[in-house]
Amino acid sequence: MTLRVEEKVGIFAGENSRKIRIKLKSHSQNIAGQVRLKGPDAWKISPAGVPFSLAGKYEEGEAAFDVTPPKNAAEADLIAEAEFGGEKSSRALVEISYPHIHRQAYFPASRLRVVKLDVKTLGKKVGYIMGAGDEVPDALRNLGYEVIPLSDELLEKTDLSSFDAIVTGVRAYNTRDRLRLIKDRLLQYVERGGNLVVQYNVSSNQLTDRIGPYPLTIGRDRVNVENAPITFLAPDHPLLNLPNKITSKDFEGWVQERGLYFASQWDEKYEAILSSHDPGEPDKKGALLYARHGRGVFIYTALAWFRQLPEGVPGAYRLFANLISAGKTTGKRTDGKN
Repeated sequence: MTLRVEEKVGIFAGENSRKIRIKLKSHSQNIAGQVRLKGPDAWKISPAGVPFSLAGKYEEGEAAFDVTPPKNAAEADLIAEAEFGGEKSSRALVEISYPHIHRQAYFPASRLRVVKLDVKTLGKKVGYIMGAGDEVPDALRNLGYEVIPLSDELLEKTDLSSFDAIVTGVRAYNTRDRLRLIKDRLLQYVERGGNLVVQYNVSSNQLTDRIGPYPLTIGRDRVNVENAPITFLAPDHPLLNLPNKITSKDFEGWVQERGLYFASQWDEKYEAILSSHDPGEPDKKGALLYARHGRGVFIYTALAWFRQLPEGVPGAYRLFANLISAGKTTGKRTDGKN
């Protein structure tokens, strides 16, 4: 038999328990036994075991466990294991099937990575404008935010002032044609006190040349090395201090890349917060830009959140929480430059 944990990563932003579900599948007839979810003692898992009985070949079932995290920040791997008839199985079945290749299957460990975050948040309600598709909305829900998907109709008709922040998804300005007409409404939301966080857009085929309140050009710069050093250009800025104090440790454990489609040129009203570069290349400063506009805040960020947040990178959650909170921390900095 095989087991599959529904989630790849389990995020715990507080001390409350979460229900973790495991899918069971028999590959023989008449299999019965116990399923367990095993991990370090600091992670409390209940119940200790769940009985199961699968009569038919390829029959499926489910087992559920309540997982309670430790009080302090921590990371661990939990392993799902079934014991039946004197045998044990802790493998999942993953199939790869496309018309142009032969069907392939492999059997990775049935593992769940769990992450207890040390993270503070401000605000509760976030509007999300989906772009090409990503898992960032689920990551924000893991932080306790109420995330409202914003269709074109809602963007045109709803009262945007009810949102503590609005986030545009990956390549939203490349894929959502209606944003050409709605962009001014988003900037009015900022001007009246809102917080707009724009994730990366591709430099070619942009639907608008004015995604921000001031001139901003998106280039093709990227940082491919996931552990490339990060320089804090504005160490006293609210984005790096409130509500979470960001340090170099928060950029450890990133996956695949730092970011892509950095801004290449921008008006002096924007503040560059971070810089980074691949080995042997010049420094790039367009990964995270911040600007005040009216009573609100506009942020352009080319960091690869769509990769880091689904992988449970703790520092990425802490910094993104600061971006979402920026409307609440406007003007609060420690260097006196408010």
